[in-house]
Amino acid sequence: MPPVSSEWQGGPDGRSDVGRFEMSEMHESLWNQAIAFTRDKSPASFEQWFSGVQFDGMTDGVVSLRARDEFVREWVDRHFLPTLVDFLRSQTGLSVQVAWTVGGELPHPVSSGATAPPVRPRPLRTSIADEPAPVSARRPSSQMRAVKPVEPIQGLNPKYTFGNFVVGPSNQLAHAAAIASAGGGGRRHNPLFLCGGTGLGKTHLVHAVAHRVRDENPGSRIIYVSAERFVNEFVQALQEGRMNDFRARYRERCDLLLVDDIQFLASKTQTQEEFFHAFNALHQADKQIIVTSDKYPQALERMEERLVSRFSWGLVADIQGPELETRVAILRKKAQLERIEMSDDVVVFLAQSIRSNVRELEGTLIRLAAKSSLLGHAIDMDFARQELAMTSTPRASEAGVDDIQRVVCHHFKLRTSDLVSKDRHKSIAFARHVAMYLCKQRLKCSFPELGRAFGNRDHTTVMSAVKKVENLRESDPEVRAHLEALERKLGAAD
Repeated sequence: MPPVSSEWQGGPDGRSDVGRFEMSEMHESLWNQAIAFTRDKSPASFEQWFSGVQFDGMTDGVVSLRARDEFVREWVDRHFLPTLVDFLRSQTGLSVQVAWTVGGELPHPVSSGATAPPVRPRPLRTSIADEPAPVSARRPSSQMRAVKPVEPIQGLNPKYTFGNFVVGPSNQLAHAAAIASAGGGGRRHNPLFLCGGTGLGKTHLVHAVAHRVRDENPGSRIIYVSAERFVNEFVQALQEGRMNDFRARYRERCDLLLVDDIQFLASKTQTQEEFFHAFNALHQADKQIIVTSDKYPQALERMEERLVSRFSWGLVADIQGPELETRVAILRKKAQLERIEMSDDVVVFLAQSIRSNVRELEGTLIRLAAKSSLLGHAIDMDFARQELAMTSTPRASEAGVDDIQRVVCHHFKLRTSDLVSKDRHKSIAFARHVAMYLCKQRLKCSFPELGRAFGNRDHTTVMSAVKKVENLRESDPEVRAHLEALERKLGAAD
Protein backbone atom coordinates (compact mmCIF):
# COMPACT_ATOMS: atom_id res chain seq x y z
CA MET A 1 0.00 0.00 0.00
CA PRO A 2 1.50 3.39 -0.98
CA PRO A 3 2.02 6.05 1.70
CA VAL A 4 -1.12 8.00 2.50
CA SER A 5 -1.12 11.67 1.55
CA SER A 6 -0.93 14.44 4.10
CA GLU A 7 -4.76 14.62 4.03
CA TRP A 8 -4.66 11.70 6.46
CA GLN A 9 -3.86 14.23 9.17
CA GLY A 10 -7.18 15.96 8.74
CA GLY A 11 -8.54 18.84 6.68
CA PRO A 12 -9.87 22.37 7.10
CA ASP A 13 -12.98 23.06 9.04
CA GLY A 14 -14.86 23.78 5.84
CA ARG A 15 -14.54 20.20 4.53
CA SER A 16 -17.82 18.70 3.37
CA ASP A 17 -19.57 15.90 5.24
CA VAL A 18 -18.71 13.55 2.36
CA GLY A 19 -15.01 14.44 2.71
CA ARG A 20 -15.10 13.82 6.45
CA PHE A 21 -16.83 10.48 5.91
CA GLU A 22 -14.21 9.42 3.36
CA MET A 23 -11.43 10.44 5.74
CA SER A 24 -13.03 8.48 8.57
CA GLU A 25 -13.28 5.44 6.28
CA MET A 26 -9.58 5.79 5.42
CA HIS A 27 -8.66 5.96 9.11
CA GLU A 28 -10.78 2.90 9.84
CA SER A 29 -9.12 0.96 7.01
CA LEU A 30 -5.64 1.88 8.18
CA TRP A 31 -6.48 0.92 11.73
CA ASN A 32 -7.87 -2.46 10.68
CA GLN A 33 -4.73 -3.22 8.68
CA ALA A 34 -2.55 -2.28 11.67
CA ILE A 35 -4.66 -4.48 13.96
CA ALA A 36 -4.42 -7.45 11.59
CA PHE A 37 -0.65 -7.02 11.36
CA THR A 38 -0.27 -6.83 15.15
CA ARG A 39 -2.65 -9.75 15.82
CA ASP A 40 -0.55 -12.05 13.60
CA LYS A 41 2.45 -11.59 15.89
CA SER A 42 0.71 -13.23 18.88
CA PRO A 43 -2.95 -14.10 18.22
CA ALA A 44 -3.90 -15.59 21.59
CA SER A 45 -2.30 -12.87 23.64
CA PHE A 46 -3.75 -10.21 21.33
CA GLU A 47 -7.34 -11.44 21.75
CA GLN A 48 -6.87 -11.59 25.49
CA TRP A 49 -5.66 -8.03 25.98
CA PHE A 50 -7.45 -6.12 23.23
CA SER A 51 -10.81 -7.24 24.56
CA GLY A 52 -10.18 -4.44 27.05
CA VAL A 53 -9.25 -1.80 24.44
CA GLN A 54 -11.48 0.32 22.19
CA PHE A 55 -10.49 2.39 19.12
CA ASP A 56 -12.08 5.87 19.23
CA GLY A 57 -10.66 7.26 15.97
CA MET A 58 -7.71 9.17 14.51
CA THR A 59 -7.35 12.93 14.23
CA ASP A 60 -4.30 14.95 13.13
CA GLY A 61 -2.02 11.95 13.43
CA VAL A 62 -3.22 11.05 16.95
CA VAL A 63 -4.71 7.61 17.59
CA SER A 64 -7.34 7.73 20.36
CA LEU A 65 -7.67 4.53 22.42
CA ARG A 66 -9.71 3.69 25.51
CA ALA A 67 -8.61 1.04 28.04
CA ARG A 68 -10.79 -0.79 30.55
CA ASP A 69 -8.32 -0.03 33.35
CA GLU A 70 -4.78 1.19 33.95
CA PHE A 71 -3.39 -2.33 34.06
CA VAL A 72 -4.62 -3.11 30.53
CA ARG A 73 -3.39 0.24 29.23
CA GLU A 74 0.09 -0.32 30.65
CA TRP A 75 0.39 -3.86 29.26
CA VAL A 76 -0.85 -2.98 25.76
CA ASP A 77 1.26 0.18 25.71
CA ARG A 78 4.41 -1.79 26.48
CA HIS A 79 3.91 -5.02 24.51
CA PHE A 80 1.72 -4.17 21.50
CA LEU A 81 1.79 -0.47 20.69
CA PRO A 82 5.38 -0.32 19.34
CA THR A 83 4.49 -2.84 16.61
CA LEU A 84 1.16 -1.20 15.87
CA VAL A 85 2.53 2.34 15.69
CA ASP A 86 5.48 1.23 13.54
CA PHE A 87 3.04 -0.23 11.02
CA LEU A 88 1.02 2.99 10.87
CA ARG A 89 4.16 5.06 10.40
CA SER A 90 5.40 2.79 7.61
CA GLN A 91 2.10 3.12 5.76
CA THR A 92 1.65 6.88 6.17
CA GLY A 93 5.18 8.20 6.40
CA LEU A 94 3.96 10.42 9.26
CA SER A 95 4.67 10.68 12.94
CA VAL A 96 1.98 8.82 14.91
CA GLN A 97 1.06 9.40 18.55
CA VAL A 98 -1.34 7.56 20.86
CA ALA A 99 -3.72 9.26 23.29
CA TRP A 100 -5.17 7.01 26.01
CA THR A 101 -8.39 7.30 27.98
CA VAL A 102 -8.78 4.95 30.93
CA GLY A 103 -12.10 3.72 32.32
CA GLY A 104 -15.68 3.82 31.16
CA GLU A 105 -17.78 1.50 29.03
CA LEU A 106 -16.31 -0.23 25.96
CA PRO A 107 -19.27 -0.89 23.62
CA HIS A 108 -16.99 -1.69 20.68
CA PRO A 109 -13.77 -3.37 21.91
CA VAL A 110 -11.08 -4.18 19.37
CA SER A 111 -11.30 -7.88 20.18
CA SER A 112 -14.31 -10.00 21.06
CA GLY A 113 -12.28 -11.57 23.86
CA ALA A 114 -12.62 -15.20 22.81
CA THR A 115 -10.11 -16.22 25.44
CA ALA A 116 -10.28 -15.62 29.15
CA PRO A 117 -9.78 -12.00 30.21
CA PRO A 118 -6.43 -11.09 31.68
CA VAL A 119 -6.05 -11.58 35.40
CA ARG A 120 -4.11 -9.04 37.40
CA PRO A 121 -1.26 -10.93 39.10
CA ARG A 122 -1.32 -10.81 42.89
CA PRO A 123 1.88 -9.85 44.69
CA LEU A 124 3.91 -12.76 45.98
CA ARG A 125 3.87 -13.31 49.73
CA THR A 126 6.87 -14.69 51.56
CA SER A 127 6.91 -16.33 54.96
CA ILE A 128 9.55 -17.90 57.13
CA ALA A 129 9.24 -21.67 57.00
CA ASP A 130 9.76 -23.83 60.06
CA GLU A 131 11.60 -26.47 58.07
CA PRO A 132 15.11 -25.92 56.81
CA ALA A 133 15.45 -25.20 53.12
CA PRO A 134 16.43 -28.15 50.92
CA VAL A 135 20.11 -28.55 50.24
CA SER A 136 19.77 -27.46 46.60
CA ALA A 137 18.19 -24.16 47.67
CA ARG A 138 20.68 -23.30 50.38
CA ARG A 139 23.34 -20.64 49.82
CA PRO A 140 26.48 -22.37 48.53
CA SER A 141 29.56 -22.39 50.67
CA SER A 142 32.54 -20.19 49.86
CA GLN A 143 34.29 -23.20 48.31
CA MET A 144 31.32 -24.04 46.07
CA ARG A 145 30.12 -20.51 45.20
CA ALA A 146 30.65 -19.75 41.52
CA VAL A 147 31.50 -16.19 40.54
CA LYS A 148 29.55 -15.06 37.50
CA PRO A 149 31.98 -13.53 35.00
CA VAL A 150 31.39 -9.88 34.18
CA GLU A 151 30.34 -9.44 30.57
CA PRO A 152 32.84 -7.21 28.74
CA ILE A 153 31.61 -3.95 27.23
CA GLN A 154 31.94 -4.17 23.48
CA GLY A 155 34.18 -1.60 21.82
CA LEU A 156 36.05 -0.27 24.86
CA ASN A 157 39.79 0.40 24.80
CA PRO A 158 41.34 -0.89 28.07
CA LYS A 159 43.99 1.88 27.92
CA TYR A 160 41.42 4.68 27.91
CA THR A 161 41.11 5.28 31.65
CA PHE A 162 41.05 8.40 33.80
CA GLY A 163 44.51 7.51 35.07
CA ASN A 164 45.90 7.74 31.52
CA PHE A 165 44.15 11.00 30.66
CA VAL A 166 46.28 14.15 30.82
CA VAL A 167 44.31 17.14 32.11
CA GLY A 168 45.00 20.70 30.97
CA PRO A 169 43.11 23.99 30.57
CA SER A 170 41.76 22.86 27.19
CA ASN A 171 39.94 19.78 28.60
CA GLN A 172 39.59 20.49 32.31
CA LEU A 173 35.82 21.07 32.27
CA ALA A 174 35.10 17.97 30.20
CA HIS A 175 37.31 15.84 32.45
CA ALA A 176 35.62 17.07 35.65
CA ALA A 177 32.17 16.49 34.15
CA ALA A 178 33.12 12.97 33.08
CA ILE A 179 34.43 12.18 36.57
CA ALA A 180 31.12 13.36 38.05
CA SER A 181 29.12 11.30 35.54
CA ALA A 182 31.04 8.22 36.64
CA GLY A 183 30.06 8.86 40.26
CA GLY A 184 33.35 10.42 41.29
CA GLY A 185 31.86 13.39 43.11
CA GLY A 186 30.64 16.78 42.02
CA ARG A 187 27.40 17.69 40.31
CA ARG A 188 26.25 15.10 37.78
CA HIS A 189 24.93 16.52 34.51
CA ASN A 190 22.51 14.50 32.43
CA PRO A 191 22.99 14.43 29.53
CA LEU A 192 26.68 15.23 29.22
CA PHE A 193 27.53 16.46 25.71
CA LEU A 194 31.24 16.38 24.87
CA CYS A 195 32.22 18.26 21.73
CA GLY A 196 35.51 19.02 20.02
CA GLY A 197 37.64 18.24 17.00
CA THR A 198 38.90 14.82 16.10
CA GLY A 199 41.63 13.24 18.21
CA LEU A 200 41.26 15.54 21.22
CA GLY A 201 40.15 12.96 23.82
CA LYS A 202 36.35 12.75 23.68
CA THR A 203 36.33 9.00 23.13
CA HIS A 204 39.03 8.53 25.80
CA LEU A 205 36.81 10.23 28.39
CA VAL A 206 33.74 8.22 27.37
CA HIS A 207 35.65 4.93 27.71
CA ALA A 208 37.07 6.10 31.03
CA VAL A 209 33.56 6.68 32.38
CA ALA A 210 32.54 3.16 31.34
CA HIS A 211 35.61 1.62 33.00
CA ARG A 212 35.05 3.56 36.24
CA VAL A 213 31.34 2.69 36.46
CA ARG A 214 32.03 -0.99 35.75
CA ASP A 215 34.78 -1.09 38.40
CA GLU A 216 32.48 0.48 40.99
CA ASN A 217 29.41 -1.55 40.02
CA PRO A 218 30.20 -4.74 38.05
CA GLY A 219 26.50 -5.44 37.54
CA SER A 220 25.76 -2.15 35.82
CA ARG A 221 24.33 -2.41 32.32
CA ILE A 222 26.53 -0.22 30.12
CA ILE A 223 26.06 0.34 26.39
CA TYR A 224 28.82 2.01 24.40
CA VAL A 225 27.93 2.51 20.76
CA SER A 226 28.93 4.75 17.88
CA ALA A 227 26.13 6.58 16.06
CA GLU A 228 26.93 4.55 12.95
CA ARG A 229 26.52 1.28 14.83
CA PHE A 230 23.26 2.51 16.38
CA VAL A 231 21.94 3.15 12.85
CA ASN A 232 23.03 -0.31 11.69
CA GLU A 233 21.41 -2.02 14.68
CA PHE A 234 18.19 -0.10 14.12
CA VAL A 235 18.02 -1.01 10.41
CA GLN A 236 18.78 -4.66 11.16
CA ALA A 237 16.09 -4.77 13.87
CA LEU A 238 13.58 -3.32 11.41
CA GLN A 239 14.45 -5.85 8.73
CA GLU A 240 14.30 -8.82 11.11
CA GLY A 241 11.20 -7.68 13.03
CA ARG A 242 13.05 -7.36 16.34
CA MET A 243 12.11 -3.80 17.22
CA ASN A 244 10.79 -4.78 20.63
CA ASP A 245 14.17 -6.29 21.55
CA PHE A 246 15.98 -3.25 20.16
CA ARG A 247 13.82 -0.88 22.20
CA ALA A 248 14.12 -2.93 25.35
CA ARG A 249 17.92 -2.91 25.01
CA TYR A 250 18.18 0.86 24.78
CA ARG A 251 15.23 1.91 26.93
CA GLU A 252 14.97 -0.68 29.70
CA ARG A 253 18.13 -2.80 29.87
CA CYS A 254 20.54 0.12 30.11
CA ASP A 255 21.96 2.00 33.10
CA LEU A 256 24.57 4.04 31.21
CA LEU A 257 24.35 4.98 27.52
CA LEU A 258 27.48 6.25 25.76
CA VAL A 259 27.10 7.39 22.14
CA ASP A 260 30.10 8.46 20.06
CA ASP A 261 29.93 10.81 17.05
CA ILE A 262 26.25 11.66 17.27
CA GLN A 263 26.63 13.91 14.20
CA PHE A 264 26.38 10.79 12.02
CA LEU A 265 22.63 10.62 12.77
CA ALA A 266 22.20 13.64 10.46
CA SER A 267 19.39 13.20 7.89
CA LYS A 268 18.44 9.77 9.29
CA THR A 269 14.92 10.73 10.33
CA GLN A 270 13.67 7.34 11.50
CA THR A 271 16.81 6.63 13.49
CA GLN A 272 16.65 10.07 15.09
CA GLU A 273 13.05 9.34 16.09
CA GLU A 274 14.07 6.07 17.73
CA PHE A 275 17.01 7.67 19.51
CA PHE A 276 14.71 10.46 20.70
CA HIS A 277 12.40 7.97 22.44
CA ALA A 278 15.33 6.01 23.90
CA PHE A 279 16.80 9.27 25.20
CA ASN A 280 13.50 10.24 26.84
CA ALA A 281 13.03 6.84 28.46
CA LEU A 282 16.52 6.82 29.97
CA HIS A 283 16.42 10.46 31.03
CA GLN A 284 13.08 10.01 32.79
CA ALA A 285 14.54 7.00 34.62
CA ASP A 286 17.56 9.14 35.63
CA LYS A 287 19.97 6.94 33.69
CA GLN A 288 23.18 8.71 32.67
CA ILE A 289 23.57 9.61 28.98
CA ILE A 290 26.86 10.82 27.47
CA VAL A 291 27.09 11.92 23.85
CA THR A 292 30.09 13.08 21.83
CA SER A 293 30.21 15.19 18.67
CA ASP A 294 32.63 17.23 16.63
CA LYS A 295 30.26 20.23 16.83
CA TYR A 296 28.17 22.09 19.38
CA PRO A 297 24.53 20.89 19.54
CA GLN A 298 23.25 24.06 17.85
CA ALA A 299 25.70 23.57 14.96
CA LEU A 300 24.56 20.01 14.17
CA GLU A 301 23.13 20.03 10.65
CA ARG A 302 20.01 18.09 9.59
CA MET A 303 19.31 17.10 13.19
CA GLU A 304 15.79 17.34 14.62
CA GLU A 305 15.28 20.42 16.77
CA ARG A 306 13.84 18.41 19.66
CA LEU A 307 17.01 16.30 19.80
CA VAL A 308 19.24 19.38 19.68
CA SER A 309 17.32 20.93 22.59
CA ARG A 310 17.69 17.76 24.66
CA PHE A 311 21.44 17.64 24.06
CA SER A 312 21.58 21.07 25.73
CA TRP A 313 19.55 20.04 28.79
CA GLY A 314 22.58 19.04 30.83
CA LEU A 315 26.11 20.29 30.24
CA VAL A 316 27.86 20.99 26.94
CA ALA A 317 31.61 20.67 27.57
CA ASP A 318 33.96 21.41 24.71
CA ILE A 319 37.50 20.07 24.34
CA GLN A 320 39.99 22.29 22.56
CA GLY A 321 43.38 21.56 21.07
CA PRO A 322 45.92 21.10 23.87
CA GLU A 323 48.30 23.95 24.63
CA LEU A 324 52.07 23.40 24.59
CA GLU A 325 52.36 22.42 28.26
CA THR A 326 49.59 19.84 27.92
CA ARG A 327 51.12 18.42 24.76
CA VAL A 328 54.43 17.97 26.59
CA ALA A 329 52.64 16.21 29.46
CA ILE A 330 50.76 13.95 27.03
CA LEU A 331 54.00 12.90 25.33
CA ARG A 332 55.67 12.16 28.64
CA LYS A 333 52.69 10.12 29.81
CA LYS A 334 52.53 8.14 26.58
CA ALA A 335 56.30 7.54 26.61
CA GLN A 336 56.03 6.27 30.18
CA LEU A 337 53.17 3.88 29.33
CA GLU A 338 54.94 2.55 26.24
CA ARG A 339 58.38 2.53 27.95
CA ILE A 340 59.92 4.82 25.35
CA GLU A 341 63.10 6.63 26.38
CA MET A 342 63.38 10.25 25.22
CA SER A 343 65.16 13.35 26.46
CA ASP A 344 63.19 16.42 27.51
CA ASP A 345 64.41 18.48 24.56
CA VAL A 346 63.03 15.90 22.11
CA VAL A 347 59.68 15.89 23.94
CA VAL A 348 59.46 19.69 23.73
CA PHE A 349 60.47 19.63 20.06
CA LEU A 350 57.71 17.15 19.21
CA ALA A 351 55.15 19.12 21.20
CA GLN A 352 56.09 22.33 19.36
CA SER A 353 56.03 20.65 15.97
CA ILE A 354 52.67 18.86 16.26
CA ARG A 355 49.79 21.06 17.33
CA SER A 356 46.75 19.56 15.60
CA ASN A 357 45.47 16.91 18.02
CA VAL A 358 46.42 14.31 20.59
CA ARG A 359 45.97 11.39 18.21
CA GLU A 360 48.55 12.72 15.78
CA LEU A 361 50.88 13.53 18.66
CA GLU A 362 50.72 9.99 20.06
CA GLY A 363 50.91 8.45 16.58
CA THR A 364 54.11 10.34 15.84
CA LEU A 365 55.65 9.13 19.09
CA ILE A 366 54.77 5.48 18.36
CA ARG A 367 56.16 5.79 14.82
CA LEU A 368 59.44 7.23 16.12
CA ALA A 369 59.71 4.44 18.69
CA ALA A 370 59.10 1.76 16.05
CA LYS A 371 61.66 3.25 13.67
CA SER A 372 64.14 3.63 16.50
CA SER A 373 63.71 -0.02 17.51
CA LEU A 374 64.13 -1.28 13.94
CA LEU A 375 67.26 0.75 13.28
CA GLY A 376 68.72 0.39 16.77
CA HIS A 377 69.04 4.16 17.00
CA ALA A 378 68.24 6.27 20.06
CA ILE A 379 65.50 8.91 19.76
CA ASP A 380 67.67 12.02 19.95
CA MET A 381 67.10 15.47 18.48
CA ASP A 382 68.69 14.75 15.10
CA PHE A 383 66.74 11.53 14.70
CA ALA A 384 63.43 13.24 15.61
CA ARG A 385 64.05 16.19 13.24
CA GLN A 386 64.95 13.87 10.37
CA GLU A 387 61.87 11.68 10.79
CA LEU A 388 59.47 14.60 11.13
CA ALA A 389 60.93 16.23 8.04
CA MET A 390 60.33 13.02 6.07
CA THR A 391 56.75 12.40 7.21
CA SER A 392 55.29 15.85 7.88
CA THR A 393 53.58 17.98 5.26
CA PRO A 394 55.65 21.11 4.57
CA ARG A 395 54.19 24.16 6.28
CA ALA A 396 56.16 26.83 4.47
CA SER A 397 53.14 27.94 2.47
CA GLU A 398 50.67 27.69 5.37
CA ALA A 399 49.54 30.99 6.83
CA GLY A 400 50.37 31.47 10.50
CA VAL A 401 48.81 33.72 13.15
CA ASP A 402 50.95 36.67 12.02
CA ASP A 403 49.90 36.18 8.40
CA ILE A 404 46.20 36.04 9.30
CA GLN A 405 46.55 39.15 11.46
CA ARG A 406 48.20 41.03 8.58
CA VAL A 407 45.50 40.02 6.06
CA VAL A 408 42.72 41.02 8.48
CA CYS A 409 44.37 44.38 9.20
CA HIS A 410 44.79 45.09 5.49
CA HIS A 411 41.14 44.18 4.87
CA PHE A 412 39.81 46.44 7.64
CA LYS A 413 42.51 49.12 7.13
CA LEU A 414 43.99 48.77 10.61
CA ARG A 415 47.47 48.34 12.05
CA THR A 416 48.63 44.97 13.36
CA SER A 417 49.31 46.59 16.71
CA ASP A 418 45.58 47.41 16.97
CA LEU A 419 44.66 43.72 17.14
CA VAL A 420 46.93 43.04 20.13
CA SER A 421 46.18 46.33 21.89
CA LYS A 422 43.68 46.92 24.68
CA ASP A 423 41.62 49.21 22.44
CA ARG A 424 37.95 48.16 22.62
CA HIS A 425 36.60 50.43 19.89
CA LYS A 426 33.79 48.66 18.04
CA SER A 427 35.57 48.44 14.67
CA ILE A 428 38.84 47.24 16.20
CA ALA A 429 37.11 44.71 18.48
CA PHE A 430 35.18 43.29 15.53
CA ALA A 431 38.34 42.91 13.42
CA ARG A 432 40.10 41.30 16.38
CA HIS A 433 37.24 38.80 16.81
CA VAL A 434 37.31 37.95 13.10
CA ALA A 435 41.07 37.36 13.23
CA MET A 436 40.67 35.08 16.26
CA TYR A 437 37.92 33.15 14.47
CA LEU A 438 40.00 32.67 11.32
CA CYS A 439 43.05 31.58 13.33
CA LYS A 440 40.95 29.04 15.20
CA GLN A 441 39.34 27.68 12.02
CA ARG A 442 42.49 27.51 9.89
CA LEU A 443 45.28 26.76 12.35
CA LYS A 444 43.42 24.73 15.01
CA CYS A 445 45.36 26.55 17.73
CA SER A 446 44.19 26.17 21.30
CA PHE A 447 42.35 29.05 22.94
CA PRO A 448 45.20 29.77 25.40
CA GLU A 449 47.70 29.97 22.52
CA LEU A 450 45.47 32.39 20.62
CA GLY A 451 45.01 34.45 23.77
CA ARG A 452 48.77 34.87 24.04
CA ALA A 453 49.02 35.79 20.33
CA PHE A 454 46.40 38.53 20.74
CA GLY A 455 47.94 40.55 23.56
CA ASN A 456 47.95 37.94 26.35
CA ARG A 457 44.17 37.77 26.58
CA ASP A 458 42.37 35.16 28.65
CA HIS A 459 41.34 32.02 26.75
CA THR A 460 37.68 32.58 27.69
CA THR A 461 37.80 35.91 25.82
CA VAL A 462 38.95 34.09 22.68
CA MET A 463 36.24 31.42 23.12
CA SER A 464 33.58 34.11 23.35
CA ALA A 465 34.92 35.93 20.28
CA VAL A 466 35.01 32.76 18.14
CA LYS A 467 31.49 31.78 19.19
CA LYS A 468 30.19 35.28 18.47
CA VAL A 469 31.62 35.31 14.94
CA GLU A 470 30.27 31.79 14.30
CA ASN A 471 26.76 33.01 15.18
CA LEU A 472 27.12 36.21 13.14
CA ARG A 473 28.26 34.22 10.13
CA GLU A 474 24.97 32.35 10.17
CA SER A 475 22.71 35.35 10.79
CA ASP A 476 24.44 38.42 9.29
CA PRO A 477 25.05 38.53 5.49
CA GLU A 478 27.53 41.42 5.85
CA VAL A 479 29.72 39.46 8.29
CA ARG A 480 29.50 36.44 6.01
CA ALA A 481 30.71 38.54 3.08
CA HIS A 482 33.69 39.83 5.10
CA LEU A 483 34.67 36.30 6.10
CA GLU A 484 34.37 34.91 2.58
CA ALA A 485 36.53 37.73 1.21
CA LEU A 486 39.19 37.14 3.87
CA GLU A 487 39.18 33.39 3.26
CA ARG A 488 39.71 33.97 -0.46
CA LYS A 489 42.69 36.23 0.31
CA LEU A 490 44.16 33.69 2.71
CA GLY A 491 43.61 30.91 0.20
CA ALA A 492 45.47 32.87 -2.47
CA ALA A 493 48.29 33.54 0.00
CA ASP A 494 48.55 29.81 0.76
